[in-house]
Amino acid sequence: MARVCEVCGKGPRYGNRVSHAHNTSRRRWNVNLRPVRAIVKGEHIHLRACTACIRAGRVKKA
Repeated sequence: MARVCEVCGKGPRYGNRVSHAHNTSRRRWNVNLRPVRAIVKGEHIHLRACTACIRAGRVKKA
């Protein structure tokens, strides 16, 4: 599945776009993903991690 963090599994959230007249239509908030070269089990791999995981230190950068 696209737009999913490979560390925590966080994906897009869904809700409504609400106009001033309160007309609603569906929209989605995508996760802020960044390509990262990380160390996992002693190997250097490329993965897509959300910025929350990167800031929290759950991703050890290579």
